[in-house]
Amino acid sequence: MCNLNYSDRIIRQVLEQTTTIAMVGASANWVRPSNFAMKYLQQKKYRVIPVNPVISGTEIHGETCYAELAEVPGPFEMVDIFRRSEDAGKIVDEAINLKNEKGIKIIWMQLGVIDHAAGARAEAEGLTVIMDRCPKIEFGRLNHELSWSGINTGVISSKRPRLAR
Repeated sequence: MCNLNYSDRIIRQVLEQTTTIAMVGASANWVRPSNFAMKYLQQKKYRVIPVNPVISGTEIHGETCYAELAEVPGPFEMVDIFRRSEDAGKIVDEAINLKNEKGIKIIWMQLGVIDHAAGARAEAEGLTVIMDRCPKIEFGRLNHELSWSGINTGVISSKRPRLAR
């Protein structure tokens, strides 16, 4: 059974070594969490490539969407799974089969997505596995961008505004 308690050091290391993310289950619908997470991570200088067979060939936030991981051109270090737990195993197995070809090092399963068997298979193949976490939330938390409510709009602050002189 994979551990679900990840140290800040491990999460920070994963986020620092990642430049390109294949987001499985990305949505073009702007109110979906995957859409918001994709846009946020792009703003933090990650390249996020959407993977969704239903909308393959379309664009989300300037990136072409692909039907499956094997279709994504070029390397990517992380597979971010925005699908149900019962769907994760198949995606993890595809990532394991492509790890050398695509340079995959990390399997990241989103909040609520847990598949211990798939995680164990990935770890046995030398991949780093993080489950039941969100890279957007973890990035913000580790970089002091989140307030107690999980957002930081900068609109309300306890600090006095600087006066222009």
